[in-house]
Amino acid sequence: MLWQRLITGPLLIAFIVGLVWLDARLDAWASERGLPAGVLLLVLSAVLSVLIARELAAFLRAAQFPVRTGICAISALIGLLATALSPTLSTTIGATGAISTALALIVVLALLGMARHRDPKGSLVLVGGALLACVYGGVLLGFWMLVRLEHSPWIVVGAILTTKSCDIGAYFTGMSIGKHKMIPWLSPKKSWEGLLGGVVTATLVGAFLASLTSDAVAPSDRIAPWVGALGGALVAVIGQAGDLAESAFKRDSGLKDSGKLLPGMGGVLDVLDSPLFAGPVVYWLLRLT
Repeated sequence: MLWQRLITGPLLIAFIVGLVWLDARLDAWASERGLPAGVLLLVLSAVLSVLIARELAAFLRAAQFPVRTGICAISALIGLLATALSPTLSTTIGATGAISTALALIVVLALLGMARHRDPKGSLVLVGGALLACVYGGVLLGFWMLVRLEHSPWIVVGAILTTKSCDIGAYFTGMSIGKHKMIPWLSPKKSWEGLLGGVVTATLVGAFLASLTSDAVAPSDRIAPWVGALGGALVAVIGQAGDLAESAFKRDSGLKDSGKLLPGMGGVLDVLDSPLFAGPVVYWLLRLT
């Protein structure tokens, strides 16, 4: 309901702002102890990783696929840690080996779960569900931690706000002038006019937020407005793909929302569907520019 969103939304924003401020203050403390930047955000990411895995497991079970929540949660955590901590290894080969080992470990973990119950039926689905949780709840979320390792947490917040601004722009544009349905068989309410409005909104927001970084202390945190505009357009399109991917999960499972954790908004995946897909785009855009 709208009134629930109006309460949950500001509370989430206040929580995130406070957490990001504290995370930035902890950078010096972490550096003195040889820890990577973003320790607090890594803890938050681990919690979100488990929650996303639980919701994915619920989708799969509702679609009549026998998966186990515990295995999905552990797989997501392995994917997150392998992605987020791989840059701290001394060589590129070591980082690649860590990620490859994590994927192999997840397959073995899923098969051990099957062996524990002494029933091979559904073992292929069990492995597939674990790998899905690894990518969705681990690897995609881990890209935001990769961004955090090279930038301040405020850059992460700005990129997420830019991504979510597309949802706002698409919603109001679609409600006002949306006539041409984009993918009616998957998401009947989405229109091409809404997508265009979302892309324009994210482009403008991205350019504006990037212009605010001109006085940043760290050179890596100074984002050119044209980069912000380009990033806004890219994350708008990719973020909508993430939203459509979750819509496909919902239709396959027959569930309306991914969960009920956030009143008026649904589950964690209902909020993070677009930022999850946008993470790799933000990471590579900042690396290349």
